[in-house]
Amino acid sequence: MPRRVEKFRDMKPEELQLQERELSEQVFRLRFQMSSGQAEGLKKLREARKDLARVKTLLHEQAPKSEKR
Repeated sequence: MPRRVEKFRDMKPEELQLQERELSEQVFRLRFQMSSGQAEGLKKLREARKDLARVKTLLHEQAPKSEKR
């Protein structure tokens, strides 16, 4: 599990924002597939949601303190 986070920690903020957009779209598509009855994407959906949370956490940590207020 720690390796997954390290993969994202090495990215620049711009790359993280791009990754966030891609993961958001992937989660949307997987949720749509699940609602149409394709149950094979459940594991991918869970992984994508967790990766999206990791990316958002790192973006929040890297944000300057002036933006956090």
